[in-house]
Amino acid sequence: MKQSVLTRYRALAYITGVLLILLTLGVIAKYVLDISGAAGFTTAVGIAHGWLYVVYLVLAFDLGTKAKWPLPKLAWILLAGTIPTAAFFVERKVSREVAPLIVAPEPAAV
Repeated sequence: MKQSVLTRYRALAYITGVLLILLTLGVIAKYVLDISGAAGFTTAVGIAHGWLYVVYLVLAFDLGTKAKWPLPKLAWILLAGTIPTAAFFVERKVSREVAPLIVAPEPAAV
């Protein structure tokens, strides 16, 4: 497996996690605290999180198939992008587990 597969997954895991935390805070601000302007913020962050979560699903599925994970494990990793802060913990665990599977690129022949 190439390093780029893990790097792409890690980047989207962090982005998705941050956007989900922002979305959660926006929903709290909108519905609990009734802060003006929170509706627009929540809409924008929700749309961004939704689209980037789809990209996260594709990259996590790609990583999982290359790492040959069983379906329940893959399902948990795919769902991690829907639980606030879970993506950070799952990403760390996945990175440690996948790191030994990464092969170093061969030097180019001159």
